[in-house]
Amino acid sequence: MREAIDLIIFDWDGTLIDSIDWITHCLQNAARQYGCHIPERQAAKDVIGLSIDKAMHKLFFPEADSEKLERLVSYYSHEYFSKPPSREDLFEGVYDMLVQLKNTGYQLAVATGKTRLGLNEALAGTGTAELFCTTRCSDETASKPNPKMLNEILAHTNIPKERTLMVGDSAHDLQMAMNAEIASIAVACGAHSQDFFTAI
Repeated sequence: MREAIDLIIFDWDGTLIDSIDWITHCLQNAARQYGCHIPERQAAKDVIGLSIDKAMHKLFFPEADSEKLERLVSYYSHEYFSKPPSREDLFEGVYDMLVQLKNTGYQLAVATGKTRLGLNEALAGTGTAELFCTTRCSDETASKPNPKMLNEILAHTNIPKERTLMVGDSAHDLQMAMNAEIASIAVACGAHSQDFFTAI
């Protein structure tokens, strides 16, 4: 693969870090707090990867108006940040894999539905910030599956899309890569299962 790929762009939640259950818990608790229907586990997982505003809108609108959606986002964020991330939260072998890829000469990046605050905390907690040449978050660009964050990473690195690979765990990641005309690989450890990816 080294001869064909120069840049590997990773999603964060569910791809590099084992956070899907925690995110699902926080989404369900936010719904419980404000008297909304509590989404089933898979329904909550289905919105992971979107910006938090877009995720809440998809889960709870029109049941929740714009004011309640803001409160849901606020409650979710407060609960999510109550559990600081650490390197132990990365999937087994991920840290060593990233180090090896970087040492081999790949440029590594992150394209995530997290906020900049959330990703910065995650990078600091896991000690991985120095492994990535650039990162993009949903609150500083467009939410997945819009390809804008991938295009911004390509512009920053000056690497052509033909030499780029996107790695993610959700349909949003694969659709974003398709929209950007970038090759992609799905991992089945996060929001969506191997059976899901096989069926699409």
